[in-house]
Amino acid sequence: MKFKYVFLIFNILIVFLLLVIIVMPVFFIGPGFMQKFWITGWPMLLVLCVIMLVINVFFLSNRRLFKLLEREDWPALVDYLEHRVVDKNRYSSRLVKLLANSYLIMSDSAGVLRLEKKLSAEKPVFIEKNALIFGAARILGGDSIGAADFFHTRIEKNSGKNSLWIRWYYGFSLLLSKAFVKAETEFKALAEVCDDAVITGLSAWFLSDALLKHSKNKKECESIAAQGRMKIVKMFKKSERWEKEAAKIETEIHGAIIKKYIDEAEKWLFMGSDNE
Repeated sequence: MKFKYVFLIFNILIVFLLLVIIVMPVFFIGPGFMQKFWITGWPMLLVLCVIMLVINVFFLSNRRLFKLLEREDWPALVDYLEHRVVDKNRYSSRLVKLLANSYLIMSDSAGVLRLEKKLSAEKPVFIEKNALIFGAARILGGDSIGAADFFHTRIEKNSGKNSLWIRWYYGFSLLLSKAFVKAETEFKALAEVCDDAVITGLSAWFLSDALLKHSKNKKECESIAAQGRMKIVKMFKKSERWEKEAAKIETEIHGAIIKKYIDEAEKWLFMGSDNE
């Protein structure tokens, strides 16, 4: 939906709510009770008016940004964000992430690294918050060794689901840099104990596909891969549920750039099970 229509619909809804609050009491409690209603009800009207004002200011002050996103004009968006974030030093987590993502959409890994260099001096906290993006830029730029070093130093610094993905990308970077023994160790651990289904499935598939032939203990590698596969099959039963889970991360850049591996893992995980 176009920006101007979203803006218009929002204002119509707020005005409608205001009218409902103002007019409905007349029908239900009569005009004689209006004065009492206004004494108790005016704070709600004030809150709605403040919300309307704040969101209108936000939309209008960011209208160029929304229009560029709407048109998917990535070069113009990058120029706009570079001027706003880099030149004017107006840092925010939202804008930094959007600028880094826009660079990657344009396959400009060098741009992401330039932004990282700037942030390391000005706002290093935003590098940690967007570690997956800055690490992925190294992979897309062909520097898998640099990516492995980047992710390795951040495994303990992050928490929650991001930390699991950082660890997975560490293993993936090791695989790309042909450090097969270390990659196998990471993917074995993730396939066995990780509680994220997509990470578990991907790790098991890589063990079975790319790492098995390099493993010094093929039976163990194959066994852990099979255990990881069975865990996902028991959890999801059908591939459709895997696809729904995978879709949640494919909207993020770190999920989008490995989509082909997610699709290949799905074929391996559910081979034959959909027909049972």
